[in-house]
Amino acid sequence: MKKYGVNELRKMFLDFFETKDHLVMKSFSLVPQNDKSLLLINAGMAPLKPYFTGAEIPPKKRVATCQKCIRTGDIDNVGKTARHGTFFEMLGNFSFGDYFKHEAIAWSWEFLTEVVGLDPDRLYPSVYEDDDEAFDIWNKEVGIAPERIYRFGKADNFWEHGAGPCGPCSEIYYDRGEKYGCGKEGCTVGCDCDRYMEVWNNVFTQFENDGKGHYETLQNKNIDTGMGLERLAVAVQDVDSMFDVDTIRALREEVCRIAGKVYKENEKDDISIRVITDHIRSASFLISDGVIPSNEGRGYVLRRLIRRAARHGRLLGIKDRFLAELSKTVIDSSKDGYPELDDNKAMIFEVLNNEEQQFDRTIDTGLKILAEFEDEMQKAGTSVLEGAKAFRLFDTYGFPLDLTTEILAEKNMTVDEEGFKAAMENQRVTARNARKVQNYMGRDMNVYDLIDPSVTTEFTGYTTLTDESTITVLTSETELVDTLTEGQVGTIITEKSPFYATMGGQVGDTGIIASADGEFKVEETIKLDGDKRGHKGVMVKGSLKVGDKVNMTVTSAERSDTEKNHSATHILQKALKLVLGDHVAQKGSYVDPYRLRFDFVHFKAMSEEEIRRVEDMVNEKIREALEVRTDVMTIEEARETGAMALFDEKYGDKVRVVSIGDFSKEFCGGTHVRNAAEIQAFKIVSESGIAAGVRRIEALTGSAVFEYYRQIEKTLNEAAGALRTQPAEIPEKIRHMADEIKSLNSEIESLKAKLAQQSMGDVASDVTEKNGIKVLARRVDGSDPNGLRTLSDQLKDSLGECVLVLASVNDGKLSFMAAASDGAVKAGAHAGNIIREITKVAAGKGGGRPNMAQGGGSDLSKADEALALGLELALGQLN
Repeated sequence: MKKYGVNELRKMFLDFFETKDHLVMKSFSLVPQNDKSLLLINAGMAPLKPYFTGAEIPPKKRVATCQKCIRTGDIDNVGKTARHGTFFEMLGNFSFGDYFKHEAIAWSWEFLTEVVGLDPDRLYPSVYEDDDEAFDIWNKEVGIAPERIYRFGKADNFWEHGAGPCGPCSEIYYDRGEKYGCGKEGCTVGCDCDRYMEVWNNVFTQFENDGKGHYETLQNKNIDTGMGLERLAVAVQDVDSMFDVDTIRALREEVCRIAGKVYKENEKDDISIRVITDHIRSASFLISDGVIPSNEGRGYVLRRLIRRAARHGRLLGIKDRFLAELSKTVIDSSKDGYPELDDNKAMIFEVLNNEEQQFDRTIDTGLKILAEFEDEMQKAGTSVLEGAKAFRLFDTYGFPLDLTTEILAEKNMTVDEEGFKAAMENQRVTARNARKVQNYMGRDMNVYDLIDPSVTTEFTGYTTLTDESTITVLTSETELVDTLTEGQVGTIITEKSPFYATMGGQVGDTGIIASADGEFKVEETIKLDGDKRGHKGVMVKGSLKVGDKVNMTVTSAERSDTEKNHSATHILQKALKLVLGDHVAQKGSYVDPYRLRFDFVHFKAMSEEEIRRVEDMVNEKIREALEVRTDVMTIEEARETGAMALFDEKYGDKVRVVSIGDFSKEFCGGTHVRNAAEIQAFKIVSESGIAAGVRRIEALTGSAVFEYYRQIEKTLNEAAGALRTQPAEIPEKIRHMADEIKSLNSEIESLKAKLAQQSMGDVASDVTEKNGIKVLARRVDGSDPNGLRTLSDQLKDSLGECVLVLASVNDGKLSFMAAASDGAVKAGAHAGNIIREITKVAAGKGGGRPNMAQGGGSDLSKADEALALGLELALGQLN
């Protein structure tokens, strides 16, 4: 048998099912689309759920994919064994109501034995214990002897996930030989050792589970096949584990080269080598799909992976940053199957370098703090770290919980994980609510789920803003209806529509849908599952019913201004790449008739010079009157042109590529101006950070730019009038006024200090002395906190070694100040403790250092009582 490589096996599988009339689809992003039930794609069928549920019509009833997947449930075991990993590729062939068990079983056997060349005598199928149909197919059609077909129970050979589609499974095991076995008598299929490896799983989705244990047979039965590519490669290449297959071995060897280590020489080193090898694969793929490290959601998964890999690099003695260098090997070995890795390599390198650098800044301090915690635990006789302390390491020093847990486990210590979760609850509640699971796709049911999935809407709005069509569906806010009447709020779906639906960051169109019998005002156009457009709004007169012929008119002025903003974002993105670097990648955008917003990957604030250069470049391209052209082509053809794609977009076989001259070229399904000159002008109004590694630009185009400058001119004229000067002289006028205000404030503070000192009068009679330290408690009404500080400095100069407790009521506010000289502090005085107690008397709070503290109170009537307590406390502190 030939030992095919990973990339060869991937191609062989997809080519084989293409000959079986399957549509071969590219891997979907690791970031789920419209599915809040998942944080990351973790199975080959996960992105196809809308096809299985019937919510969307599949592009073909037979589909084959190689889907990138990430699972982190066993992340603690990654490295400790060679079995566990977080990243894997899942080969799958799927049938949506087309073929079923006969074809699925026959093709799985044909591929493994005839295409790959595995020895049939070393392959053993299993079936669900009650699935006689699958057993007979294996026995009578494929020709497998009954004693070589294994029946397993529901736990092993029945796939279900709560309510929803489910069914029995048929797995295929490969006997790798005695050298991989446990040596125990009776070792056979189903043993936990590494000899019999499951390489293929056919799921026969034939039932609907109501969630209460009742099963009904589905009218349209489906096939969901899964086969781990790395597992198949382990069997074909006859190697110990996935870390030894060709592409992953090359990465593992690169880790060893950078670390100066040899694999299989030291078990501790091997653990770190495997952790780094696995985690850099996951991290590279996540970043290529637009995920950025953060402290929540999928960004937190990425942060854990990167920082865990970085820490194991340190354990191997790697001193410099190394993860970006390793990712080059990931990209080179996988870019044939996943070209997005190569397309986004600049961003992958930048994100890895930035995150590793951030971790380097905090890890030494974090490790020192953790060591202190360990000492405290040993002294207290406990082996469990408090959850609050683990959270402090996470929140302040960027230590993910599993990293703290892993470090402590090496010393037979653990973490109070429940305490950690409690400390983190407030920060995570928002993210949890956003992902609250309601149904199979993790979202709330709504009226649109009731619409027949076969209903679609043809979009005609690329070439026209008016069209005639037929109403196919009407809904109220809660149900499907046959008629909408005057005053009713609802949604209209038509056979075709010139209205653009909100997607890709472009806001949907507004306008009018009308017939001779009624008029409907479209306030929003939304994209619904299965290529439907929902026109949401209100009936302003008459009525409309299903089947009516209607005239549809888009509000042209709003569409035009939206197109200016949309085309400007394309020019802006290219300008940002040229000014800031190739790592810039879109993280989100929003364009409507009034403004544009563009979020992008960058790790520091833009300078004024960078903003100016970007703005000038965009306006230069507008003045050049570049032609805007749209071409429809295959994804492969589009990539060959160098067009930029978005991370989180789901593309079909054909894509629209929008080119603005030779300057910008992007995948885009939105609408655009025909020539850049139509944009007229471009103005950046703000640049800010919205998340770690993500910046946001807000800008204006067209007439909104001129209105922006008119408002500025108006404001300047109003300011000039108030300052009694000309607009051009405003800066100089303000400088003069600022200097004058500064001088007057200084004079005021000086006068306040003199008045406060005069109001104190002769303090000698109020001073109490103890052990050579003078103690003074006194009200000085009319002084603000700054005045109290100045007065305390003056009193310390005149009294020498002393403790001062001062109170002041000023503008309806009660302030306290305590101060202690160096000698008084040595004698036991602590100003912070005094203030902490006396402010409580006046229903306030405060504190500070031993030599100086401040606070305030809300109960002004308690000022004298608080001062009396202050005097008592000060005398009590002095030894």
